[in-house]
Amino acid sequence: MKRRDFLQKTSAAATFTAMGTGSLQALSSSLKPTKITILHTNDVHSHIDSFKENHYRNPNRGGIARRASLIESIRQDNPNTLLLDAGDIFQGTPYFNFYGGELEFKLMSILKYDAATIGNHDFDNGIEGLFAQLPHAKFQFISANYDFTNTIMDSHCKPYKVFKKGGIKIGVFGLGIKLKGLVNKSMYKETKYLDPIEMSQEMTKILKTDHNCDLIVCLSHLGYHYHNTPNKVSDLKLAKTTKDIDLIIGGHTHTFLEKPTLIKNINNEDVLVNQVGCYGLNLGKIDFYFDRKKNKSANGISIPL
Repeated sequence: MKRRDFLQKTSAAATFTAMGTGSLQALSSSLKPTKITILHTNDVHSHIDSFKENHYRNPNRGGIARRASLIESIRQDNPNTLLLDAGDIFQGTPYFNFYGGELEFKLMSILKYDAATIGNHDFDNGIEGLFAQLPHAKFQFISANYDFTNTIMDSHCKPYKVFKKGGIKIGVFGLGIKLKGLVNKSMYKETKYLDPIEMSQEMTKILKTDHNCDLIVCLSHLGYHYHNTPNKVSDLKLAKTTKDIDLIIGGHTHTFLEKPTLIKNINNEDVLVNQVGCYGLNLGKIDFYFDRKKNKSANGISIPL
């Protein structure tokens, strides 16, 4: 797996417009659009501190303190903000070896994360180890394609969550990578892996039809893209083969994108796909704008820390 995969699509512009049936250009100059900000991280891997100044690759970068300051500044600018994580919260520094994930969840709770999905490394202390740390997480874990029915995690992870910000309903659902062959079965026990494409279609139907969501976000730990195994389900494949997803926030492949990738879905509608590398080096920021008819447009960047 490549640690840094600076993949970019020439079709992806710094500003993403014409999403849905309208654009910012169609808004009346006398009306201010509702702005929804989605902040996100992935594959932080227990990196609490910033890298040292003499680090060979990431000198003086990252650190949860810097992330906290930036998030607070963005929230002050726009209260209609969600903070999400795409998994692999655990494993990577002695903090995890010593505290078993307690510190990571406590700090994420202080930063007021709204939701997170589960990555393969979040099973590194077994499903019991993950469960033991849940009381320290004041945010919701979501995964639609991990069936925890016969495990200790049953009822502690939801398939989706609906948020309401500034009059806009935002549906967020989670997806995880296939654990078989990647994680020892003794670590995830009777957890069942469900097809992510099928579950995505089920989730979007529920969120769009039953909950009338204006914005649908997939929080994914499937991986951005696999060159050698193109048939493997990835974020790009998910975007192309499904409908009604507006934004896919990814993880697992440690892919560094300067801006979101723009993909056409099965109905030839626009989907944004984003991932911000690993280790808390960057914070993803996607701004959606809604006019009074809830037509939407968006732009996104990756902010270095």
